[in-house]
Formats: sequence, C-alpha cells, structure tokens
Amino acid sequence: MRPFTPPLAAFGTIDWVVLGAYLATMLVIGVSAAWRESRHKSDTKEFFLGGRSMPTWALAISIVGSSLSAATFIGAPDYSYAGNLSYLILNVGGLIAVFVVGFVFVPRLYNAGTVTIYGYLAQRFGEPARMGVSVAFLLGRMLASGSRLMMVAVPLCMMIYGVENPDAISKRNMVLAIVAVGFVGTFYTVFGGIKTVIWVDVVQFILVVGAAVLTIGLLLHKIPIGPAEIVQVLGDPANTPDGTSKLKLVDLSTDPRRPFTLWAALTGALLLNVAAFGVDHDLAQRFLVAKSPARGALSVIASQFVSIAVVAVFLLIGLLLFIFYKRPDVMGAAAPGYAPAPNMASYQQFMLRELPEVVSGLAITGLFAVAQGSMDSAINAMASSVVADLYQPIRRRSGRPVDPDAPVDAPKWAVAAMGAAMTFFAIGCAYAYDPKERGFLDFALGVMAFAFSGMLAVFLTGLLTRRGNNVSVILALVTGVVAVALMRDTPFQWITELLLGEPKKIAFTWALPIATGLAFVVCVAGRPVVPSVIQVRDMA
Repeated sequence: MRPFTPPLAAFGTIDWVVLGAYLATMLVIGVSAAWRESRHKSDTKEFFLGGRSMPTWALAISIVGSSLSAATFIGAPDYSYAGNLSYLILNVGGLIAVFVVGFVFVPRLYNAGTVTIYGYLAQRFGEPARMGVSVAFLLGRMLASGSRLMMVAVPLCMMIYGVENPDAISKRNMVLAIVAVGFVGTFYTVFGGIKTVIWVDVVQFILVVGAAVLTIGLLLHKIPIGPAEIVQVLGDPANTPDGTSKLKLVDLSTDPRRPFTLWAALTGALLLNVAAFGVDHDLAQRFLVAKSPARGALSVIASQFVSIAVVAVFLLIGLLLFIFYKRPDVMGAAAPGYAPAPNMASYQQFMLRELPEVVSGLAITGLFAVAQGSMDSAINAMASSVVADLYQPIRRRSGRPVDPDAPVDAPKWAVAAMGAAMTFFAIGCAYAYDPKERGFLDFALGVMAFAFSGMLAVFLTGLLTRRGNNVSVILALVTGVVAVALMRDTPFQWITELLLGEPKKIAFTWALPIATGLAFVVCVAGRPVVPSVIQVRDMA
C-alpha cells in the first residue's frame, strides 16, 4: 500500500485575507506618504537622506531586512537540511567586517556630506571616478536584485497555486507575481523616500522572522521527541555523508572550492561583507541617514548581530526538517510518509504540504516581504545614485547646475524608473528561466561579486592611501571583473585546472579576495592628482 501523501496546501480563503491585508497595508503606507508629501515639499536631500534623523535601532533592522533574500528564506534551511551549520561560520568574517566599516568607512563617507557614498570618490579622485563606480554599482545591483525578484516568484507561485513541480508554473503566473511585488514595492518607495523604506523594512522584518518562528514551533510540535533528544540525534556523526555531526560549525578545509570554511570566512567573507556594508550603496545608504557618524557605525555593527540570530533561526528550520523528513525512526507514526521532490527546497516542500491556514498565509507574506524588502532598498539606492552621481554631475559639466534644494520630482521619477526597469528585467528573467538549466541566473545572482572586487579596491585606495586617479580607478573596476571571470566563469576554467589539476570553479569566498587584491594593485599604481573639480558636497 502506498503511504498517504497529504494534498498540496494551495491557498485558502484565510491565507488570501492575510496576504491581502499585508498588500493593502503597504499601499496605505504609500498613500499616507503621498499625503504627507503634499503637505510638506521635501528636497532631494530629504528624500534620499531623511534629514539624517532615523533612530539607530530601526536602521540596524532595516539593514538586515534589506539583505534578506529568497536565498536566506529558502536556501539557508536547505543548506542545514542537507549539510550542517558551517554556513554560520561566515559570520565570523561578517563580524570583523562591520567593525572595519564602522571605524574606517562610516566616519569618512558620512562626513563627506554627499547624497551617496560615491560622492566621496568625486572629492578624492574626481567626477569620472564617481561616475564609473556608480555605473558599476547600477549594473550589478540591477542584475542581482532583478534576478532575485524573479527567483522569489517561483516559490510564491508554487505556494499560492499549490504546484509542486517548478516546471508546472506558467509564465503568466510568474509575471503576475513579479508585477504584484514590483508595483507595490515601487509605489510606496516613490512617495516616501528612504524614511518609508526603513519603516517598511522594520514591518517586513517582523513578518519574516515571525513566520520562521511559527514554523519552528510547528516542527517542534510535530517531532515526537524533546529538545534534548533532538540535539542528541543531530549530533550523531552518521547523519551526514562525510561522517560529521549536523551541528558541526567549523570547517577547517583549505579546499578553495568549498565556500563555507573558517579560512573562507576570514578572507572572502570578510571582504564580501566589507564591500556589502561599505561600498554597495544599497546597504551603505543606511548609515548616511543616521543622526551622526557614531550612530551610523553602531547601526552597521548591531545589524550583524541581528543577522546572525536570523540566519541561525533559518538554519534551525533546516535541522528540524532533516529529522522530520529523513529520520522516520525518530518520527515513528508521525513520519510524513513522503520525501521532498528532487531538487526542491525542503522548507518549500514543508510549506506546500504541512503548514495550516493562517501560518501558510504568513509564510507567503514573509516571502512577499523578503522580495519587497530587497527591492525597495535597491531601487531607492539606485535612484539616489542616478540623480546624485550621474544626472547632477552631467548637468554641472554642461553648465546647468542643479539646485540641491529643488523640489523632489527628479528623485521620484528616478525611483519609478528604477522600479519599472527592475520589474521588466525580472519579467525577462522569468521568460528565460529554465528550472533544469540555471547558468544565467547563477551568473546574475553572483554578479555583485564581479562589481564588488573593483569597487572595494577603489574605496580601499581612497581611504587608506594617497594614490590613485580617475584612470586607475576605471582600470581597477575592469581588472576586478576580469579577475573574477577568470576564476569563476566557465570559459576561463583552464586557470583553475592549472592551479587545482581540474577545471573547477573557485568559490566566490576565495575568488573575491584575489580579484580585489589585483584591482587594488592597479588602482594604487595611479599617480595621485588634484581632482579637476571643486570639492563636491551635496549637502548644506
């Protein structure tokens, strides 16, 4: 007799009410922001910097909310489900990184008095450097955030329509999900600016974490043993292919193809987090809106501790799912009687089949929140860079300077344009999406590593040395992209064959420090010159 397989948990009426209430709340926030704007005309600085008046705790949560993605929501549980807790060791590099950013980057970039962190580069090297790094940021962020917006449409459609196989999702349904997330996220960001983004991030963070905690509670209820026995089962070395405990935290391997080792945490993860918090304006814009450099630094540092707790929550879900699905000897009569479909995330399978009404609605709402939290932050950051780093410098060079206190229409149009562009890009990704072949998406999702290496090298040159110029900045950006491609992209894997004896991709946590080092050498090779423009200060 075939074991009973519970039906797929397609959305019920209560679930739609929960999701509808969330979307309605986001739209109300946008309308409320528009009403406040009609009463008080803010300028560009107010729109993008919020008067530098945001509380530190909200900034810290907003940073975490913006950095969460479907990779955390779905990928982190899947990693601990199949492996162990070694993913968490990357936070060692993250902890070191936030202190580096807090003490080295934040004071200099905050006190530069510019709308974006790239304004500092205009003061240090000249306007071409600012514009070049801004373009690298815009291209990388559009590809990375746009593809993530598409990726979150897959589990959204699977849960809403009760579809188990990604191949069965119609392109029409994927497009509808993308447009829903894109429209709502753009709507409230257009009217509210950075203040609205930050407060919405706080709400979305509560929803995401709340859904995860409810899932843990449900799993603990379904697993018929207590916490002490659960720890004992997970600690059994026989549970993993390599004969290690599911609770293993530290991987001391020096294999450059393994991304989650202690050495990778102290090299690549360290630099990746310095880049994410210090040179990617998507997250760095948060410390610019703090009340002071010290509070900006504190928000960055505090966010990492919050992030560790959140990642640990999702990894715990994966460990509990391992017992639920792979230890029928422990589950006994409560064993589910089915296994996750091949190549399907374990958490996604659990959400499809096991979550009761209301909880499943909150889980989908959490996915919407993850998608919109990444999107609203990205389009606001991109719009600020378009206006402050490209549009205004071009106007100044053409002899038509922009009044920094002019009405906020240009920033709003920029946000709308970035939101529309990201939505259309995600739709294009949806039509190019093939669940069996995801090479393009893997590149798009990792594209910030290509941009990060050169951008980080430029900022390190500017902050730590007196060398470099506009030409060496541009060459460093190119060097970073080429170096990462040589180590990670398929057409260039001959280089890893020379190094490792076989043509394998080097993990990003190892490729990034090598590429950054090469780009740094190129950037500092440039002779120091006096910037050809007057010191740029976007703020009064």
